[in-house]
Amino acid sequence: MVEDSLWPLAVFMAAALALVGGVLASSHWLGERHSERATGDPFESGVVPVHRARFRIHAKFYVVAVLFVIFDIEAVFIITWAVIARDGGWVPFVEIAIFIAVLLAALAYLWRIGALDWAPGARRAAAPAPAAARAASATRSTGLGDEA
Repeated sequence: MVEDSLWPLAVFMAAALALVGGVLASSHWLGERHSERATGDPFESGVVPVHRARFRIHAKFYVVAVLFVIFDIEAVFIITWAVIARDGGWVPFVEIAIFIAVLLAALAYLWRIGALDWAPGARRAAAPAPAAARAASATRSTGLGDEA
């Protein structure tokens, strides 16, 4: 009985493997093989590159990309909620209100710590002073430790 239900899976797997093997073999047999001076050079959209493709990108670009992905994924959940909102009554409304409140809190936190600022000077000015510097300034300003 189990063998009767597994044969379609075996046929599917065999067909998939045969298709992959056939595509790889045909690309090997039919593909061009030549070695010229410009064969290995990178070429994109008809433009010859003017600099190396491997260069450092500042981390702020990655931070913006990650934040975009995180806050863009929320659209999937909100659209899914919009599809079922009328059928669910107040329960989905309360759930999406909590979800949006958490997103707004995360956005406010990121804004407050300066993750959305591009200028490094703005972040330094808003950053709190280290604990040792605060303690030293408090000692100087109150006159503690000064013996007359």
